[in-house]
Amino acid sequence: MDILDAGIVQFVYFLVALIVTLTVHEASHALAAYYLGDPTAKLNGRLTLNPIPHLDPVGSIVFLLTQKIGWGKPVPVNPANFKNPVRDNALMALAGPFSNFILAFIVMLPLKYIGGNESLAPYLPEYIAQLLWMIFHVSIFLGIFNLFPLPPLDGSKILGIIMPKRWYAGYEKFLRNGLKYFVAIILIDVFLIRSFFGISIFASIMWYLHDIVSMILLLGG
Repeated sequence: MDILDAGIVQFVYFLVALIVTLTVHEASHALAAYYLGDPTAKLNGRLTLNPIPHLDPVGSIVFLLTQKIGWGKPVPVNPANFKNPVRDNALMALAGPFSNFILAFIVMLPLKYIGGNESLAPYLPEYIAQLLWMIFHVSIFLGIFNLFPLPPLDGSKILGIIMPKRWYAGYEKFLRNGLKYFVAIILIDVFLIRSFFGISIFASIMWYLHDIVSMILLLGG
């Protein structure tokens, strides 16, 4: 296999991993919302492992280009259906990143106990091992990225569970208008900091956290 063929194969692995991890992430939001009392996502066809309803064109393209950051189509939620809107909205948001870490842990187990040991490696075909490794890494990146406390990411909603009530009006305004802050940070990081200093602070943070989470999952399995 030449370099071009190898690159195409890796891209296919990445594409499959992206679809799998985004689907699990968004379906977990829908499932959590349903069990917390809000059927909106289910009624809109989002409580499914069919990837098509979950893929956001812009978020998917960004993930394909950066291979580190991206997002799926936001799951429709009506917080008024929750018994405790602030807490349950935060739990619903947390379900997405949490599901990515669980998925990474699950796919890591056969790699560690079958494919990770040279003497047992023949029992796990190479193409399966490579795909599982790709899902492992992409799932961790997606989970970490969505924990950043900036709209429209899940971390911004998770903040609600620790937000003092006296600050909540300002917090809701932040959720409505915070997308511009998120876009500004990404643009500054990519086009200003990276251009002048040759590094991406955001990517560096992502890789640092990825290595920590990977080590925890590998040691904990």
